[in-house]
Amino acid sequence: MKFGTLYATLPVMKHPLLLCLLFLFSTQLLGQEASRPVPLQILCTTFPMHLFTRMIAEGRSGVEVRCMLPANTGCPHDYALTPEDMRTLSQANILITNGLGMENFLGAAARQANPKLKIVDSSQGIKNLITLHEEDHAADAHHHDSAMNPHLFSSPRQAAQVVRNIAQALSELDPDGATVYKANAKKVAARFESLAEEFAKSCAALPKKKIVIEHAVFDYLARDAGLDIVAVVEEEPGQEPAASEMLKIIATIKKGGATALFTEPQYPAKVGETIAREAKIPTASLDPVASGPKNAPLDYYEKAMRANLAVLQKFLK
Repeated sequence: MKFGTLYATLPVMKHPLLLCLLFLFSTQLLGQEASRPVPLQILCTTFPMHLFTRMIAEGRSGVEVRCMLPANTGCPHDYALTPEDMRTLSQANILITNGLGMENFLGAAARQANPKLKIVDSSQGIKNLITLHEEDHAADAHHHDSAMNPHLFSSPRQAAQVVRNIAQALSELDPDGATVYKANAKKVAARFESLAEEFAKSCAALPKKKIVIEHAVFDYLARDAGLDIVAVVEEEPGQEPAASEMLKIIATIKKGGATALFTEPQYPAKVGETIAREAKIPTASLDPVASGPKNAPLDYYEKAMRANLAVLQKFLK
């Protein structure tokens, strides 16, 4: 209702003093609304970055953590930005990225959408990275200009380093929240390191260690857990191998002595199951936590990784 209408319809409002008080009261409310602090907008490119950042920022008031890509996207190897993504980027203060070429879809768009945007590369400074060419995944370098495997999040040991990096960057960009960020990161990284030790100890006791994977997402987990990747189903994620390539993979599996093939929930399992059947080895699913539910609980990563460990123990015993 317009002010003039309100004044005309309420006789009591015709009293000058009451009208003055009403005006002052409404002005005060508007002033309070305008002075209310705007939350620090932290935008994360992918599901694992979003989950890790939420864990780090838990308890920090005045911060809003959002995920740019839908939580069920998985690894965004062929993702293309949408107009909605551009609007989201324009509203953010900080952008948390995976790094190592995972976000090639961003290009210069992030800077164009928001020149003031602070971009954090969560892989910065991490050592002992796996080169995709060294793992015979050269085709995947088409998606990752650095030719370094970007799937750090799929190994708890590497994820711990990613968590520390994100916390350090946020502490520098938001000093008032540094105490919260660092305290949370210390606890989370310690839990991840403990989980990594569980993988290493458990897998060391398994008699079978040679495996086949869907694509290069589990290279870090295999290395950190002491497993040997004999073959990869898809050299380019999402691109199924031709019949001739499948025959080569089957021959490699038999020659290399692989004992199990692991698919991923983010990709159709049919081709992997066919190869496993022809190679006469069992197949199961391992979740790299590249995707997940929209509002995943903060312990989602650890639960998913422990489920993965149970699968490995079952199929490599």
